[in-house]
Amino acid sequence: MTNKKQSSSQIASLASSVLTDNGSSKIQKTLAGSVLSQASTSHQTGAEMESVASAVVLSNKYNNVTKSLAASVLSQSNRER
Repeated sequence: MTNKKQSSSQIASLASSVLTDNGSSKIQKTLAGSVLSQASTSHQTGAEMESVASAVVLSNKYNNVTKSLAASVLSQSNRER
């Protein structure tokens, strides 16, 4: 099944900023990479990345930037999983 959703330009810009910021955490950079891989393509989130993003969204220890990236990653996931 082809994914017709793509990361928005706004979230892709945020992801790009995260990747170039030396102060960004490893999880932020991982999520940002996934967000960018889904911008202007039909790629969808893999099962492992979906689990990571889900844990971030459900946790209280992550900030809004991290949760925004995670939510974007989840929006690209396979609905059948």
